[in-house]
Amino acid sequence: MINEQKPIKHYTSISTHEIGEIKQDTSSGAKAFFSKKNFAVGDIIAVFEIKEILADPTYLTIQLSEKKHIHITPEFLQYTNHSCNPNVFFDTESKQLICVKHIVVGDEFCFFYPSAEWDMAQAFECNCSSSDCLKIIKGAKYIDRNILSKYQLTSFIQSKINV
Repeated sequence: MINEQKPIKHYTSISTHEIGEIKQDTSSGAKAFFSKKNFAVGDIIAVFEIKEILADPTYLTIQLSEKKHIHITPEFLQYTNHSCNPNVFFDTESKQLICVKHIVVGDEFCFFYPSAEWDMAQAFECNCSSSDCLKIIKGAKYIDRNILSKYQLTSFIQSKINV
């Protein structure tokens, strides 16, 4: 079996914030949010507010209910990308970004998109390289309940799977 290595990414800094830095991959143009601090499990990384409420999801929203999808502020949090092995969780009840795995300076902030989206606006192929990678991400609706039970989920997603 050939062990394929993940290509090394090269980034350019886009903007710096108290807790992290937005960087852009120089080859793909993709942006990501990287930590400037160390965080322990349970730490509150940031507090967020609702900037806008929409009836339908977009690729940048977090779902609160059937017809309530929000854009959040501070806007730099929108660069928190997906991973099937997340290190942060968007707690929509407390409006806090919570550390769920130890984070050190330089780590990319990543959350599990289906933890906060039932049926996403845009499905995508996941490239997180985690041993638990789900490959195609479409929302919690499409994931086996046993797999979802391994993740921290928003109260809305929990209510959908407990029906």
